[in-house]
Amino acid sequence: MKQMILALDQGTTSSRTVLFDRQGKIRRMAQKEFPQIYPRPGWVEQDPMAILSSQTETLREVLDGIDPEDVAAVGITNQRETAVVWNRHTGKPVYNAIVWQCRRTAEAMEALREEGFDQVIREKTGLLPDAYFSAGKIRWILENVEGAREAADKGDLLFGTVDSWLIWNLTGGKVHATDYTNASRTMLFDIHTLRWDKTLLQRFGIPESMLPAVYPSGYRFGTLSSSICSGEIPIAGVAGDQQAALFGHGCVSPGAVKNTYGTGCFLLMHTGQTPVRSCHGLLTTMAASTDDRPCYALEGSVFVAGAAVQWLRDEMGILKNAAESEAAARSVPDTDGVYLVPAFTGMGAPYWNPRARGTVVGLTRGCRREHLVRAALESVAFQTRDVIRAMEEDAGCKLSAIKVDGGASANDFLMQFQADIINADVFRPACVETTALGAARLAGETVGLWKDGETLPAGQENGVRFSPEMEKEKRARLLKNWERAVRCALFWAESE
Repeated sequence: MKQMILALDQGTTSSRTVLFDRQGKIRRMAQKEFPQIYPRPGWVEQDPMAILSSQTETLREVLDGIDPEDVAAVGITNQRETAVVWNRHTGKPVYNAIVWQCRRTAEAMEALREEGFDQVIREKTGLLPDAYFSAGKIRWILENVEGAREAADKGDLLFGTVDSWLIWNLTGGKVHATDYTNASRTMLFDIHTLRWDKTLLQRFGIPESMLPAVYPSGYRFGTLSSSICSGEIPIAGVAGDQQAALFGHGCVSPGAVKNTYGTGCFLLMHTGQTPVRSCHGLLTTMAASTDDRPCYALEGSVFVAGAAVQWLRDEMGILKNAAESEAAARSVPDTDGVYLVPAFTGMGAPYWNPRARGTVVGLTRGCRREHLVRAALESVAFQTRDVIRAMEEDAGCKLSAIKVDGGASANDFLMQFQADIINADVFRPACVETTALGAARLAGETVGLWKDGETLPAGQENGVRFSPEMEKEKRARLLKNWERAVRCALFWAESE
């Protein structure tokens, strides 16, 4: 009997392959980083071939010595919104992948809002026009890469988010496909009809021939090519990283909430089979499922979370490593009145202001390194609280708990402060590789290794719970000052 599932976890800065057994325990894992490219301020790119090679190298490393007959399926989860365009005949990218963080299309998105087209986008896709999403990136490539427009019009070019790029290559160019969750992040997919929308395609000037077929997240997309693996291993689960994490946490019923603390923060609430339109700056997106019935979620995206700590480490030289931040934050009783708003690439939900920039307020002569580190960690919790408040208003209820994952969720100081500032429990499972686990669960349920509703795989039922301890008056004071700091960052944007 096949006893194992492979999960390919293709992230923003690295690619990983994780091998899970039938009990959901990790048996092997390999990871490889790849370079980021910054051609201009605010532009972020990656070499699609580097993405592919990093992922296939880790896949081969994990499979070394494993009998393919023991592997039931492969699940793929990926950085979302990042756009890759390649030639269907040669398999070569026509340009670097334009990463979700890239802001080069911000002015074009602002123009859409000014002409009122944002309402059309919102009604069809659940999204707001922003440089974050894929549509503007595709149009930029077609308009700025020599010969791209002509090739696209002739049907020679394909577009895909990173999952599609991997599927196409891993199946030897036989399958050009994506899933509902990734399609819903392109700003081209109607989340109600579950089809690519012709009105949006025409507005962005994108031929439909470029686009992949779209299927549920739990689906047999294809089989690994013989150049990758000698066995017949199906790709049976695909989901964008945040939806995979939601599924991995077992948040598959309305009202269940998770937050991922990575480069950014991504908070999702499952809303069942009914899309809920936000009135408070959140996005309506699709959730992963293993059948044809679509599921939906509300999402709030914080652009800079763990990246704020990376900034202190890499650009400011204040930290030697990210793990050092917890001890530094605990060494002082508070931030000494300092607030950091890390709007390095604008502000996401619920503000959606691409022109906002990072701001530090409350500095005095007594401010030390430790105060700034603590302010950076607290900013992650404050931004999450802003999203949760919007989510509670949309849902019409108070959240009692959130489930967490991602690298920064290992920071006990941050998790306790998060519980304090949202006045709700924070639950961190024993297995924090929730994104990879979600991809594995999708694939495993699709091929019958796990049955829908079966007990969660190991590591998800155990963990650490952080409960609020902060006094009400102190919480109110901190939140009031944080909101003042945010107004400063937004004022900077307005004063241009």
